[in-house]
Amino acid sequence: MTLTRRDRLVVDARAIVALGGPLLGNNLSITGMAFADTVMAGQLGAVDLGGLAIGAASFNLFMFLGFGLLMATSPSVAHAFGANDARKVTAYARQSWWLVLGLAVLLFTGMRQADWFLPAIGISEDVLPVAVGYVHAISWGMPALLAYFSLRYTSEGLGRTKPIMFTGFLGLTVNVIGNWIFMYGKLGAPALGAVGCGVATAISLWLMFFALLLHVRTHRAYRPFDFFARIDPPNWPVLAELTRIGAPIAGSILAEGGLFVAAALMMGGMGAVTAAGHQIALNYAAFMFMVPLAISSATTIHVGHTLGRGDVAGARDVGWIGIGMCAIVMTISAIVILLCNDQIAALYTRDVPVRELAATLLLMAALFQFSDGVQVGAAGALRGFKDTTIPMALCVFSYWVVGFTFAYYFGVYRGEGPVLVWIGLNVGLTISAVLLVARYQLVTKTRLGAAVQRPI
Repeated sequence: MTLTRRDRLVVDARAIVALGGPLLGNNLSITGMAFADTVMAGQLGAVDLGGLAIGAASFNLFMFLGFGLLMATSPSVAHAFGANDARKVTAYARQSWWLVLGLAVLLFTGMRQADWFLPAIGISEDVLPVAVGYVHAISWGMPALLAYFSLRYTSEGLGRTKPIMFTGFLGLTVNVIGNWIFMYGKLGAPALGAVGCGVATAISLWLMFFALLLHVRTHRAYRPFDFFARIDPPNWPVLAELTRIGAPIAGSILAEGGLFVAAALMMGGMGAVTAAGHQIALNYAAFMFMVPLAISSATTIHVGHTLGRGDVAGARDVGWIGIGMCAIVMTISAIVILLCNDQIAALYTRDVPVRELAATLLLMAALFQFSDGVQVGAAGALRGFKDTTIPMALCVFSYWVVGFTFAYYFGVYRGEGPVLVWIGLNVGLTISAVLLVARYQLVTKTRLGAAVQRPI
């Protein structure tokens, strides 16, 4: 039976929800780890919370590079799976392991230099020991996280997202228990304060990897691809393709994530109270961002499957549906923040100066919710089309040429403080949303025109 265009839009929206629901569960679990870290460190005071903020921001910078490069596995596998090409699915999965190996060496080594690069960028002395200790502790989990990403994006590309959700729940549970043990010195463990968050997270990352590995190795849905029959030698054309797609994704994620890291580092130079208030506002904003991020990832997968079947017009519609869903969700998020910013801040800490600053910054976060949703939805749709290079350039321009310049000049150079830093974030995200939507319109129009003109 032939579906009308309206019926097909409904079917595609349901497919995005079906794929994105488990990814949302995973994303909320991962963010739940950061939420638990923030709340539990907040009970120890501004120094521990501020040190955690700087340490987590530094870790995120390294993580963005890793999962950005490995994210190329998802649309590549999705295209191959949509075209019923099992051989290519296997090739992409196995070659991603070589990317994991190289990234693990590079990123672990970089994180071990935290005692050098954090003082070099002017982090306040009161939070520096905690920040360095946190980065050193969590660095031991980086190899596991990268291996987990390889398996995750392979499973995503196959449309199998529920296992990712369950491993996320496992990680959250282990992280909270580990925090209780290592932060507060329970069950005979030393009381490490916020550094204990890094220890607990590293342990949870290894358990998440082993759990997903066991599932992929044993579940019958993965047997046709025979991922673990052997380790293939490096296939340079496949690695080049993954890198060509993944490097710009990493660049885009680094551009956006790096802007927020830079903002955290700017706050770190303003003292413990400012860093702590920023961490609370950013943590809650990141928590809400997990919903459109899941929709964006699901959009990438569904666009890839649809293009793999040769349906360019259908893939274009899927992308617009994903962008619209992200925009709606973040509009609701903005309304919640505007109505409840004081109550949200009070959930995190009893420190009055920290809570008051966090409530103010949450109002700034409400202003960029819509833009943040639109830009992440458009980015996911473009990745489904394997269009990543130009979007990276647009992100770098939006976040760094405009957003960072505004935030640093007004917030730091002119000494206007944290509110102006957050206005800079708003400006960067808004420009990014406009440019990425325009890029999606151009790419899909061009691809659809080429598909119509192609001889049968």
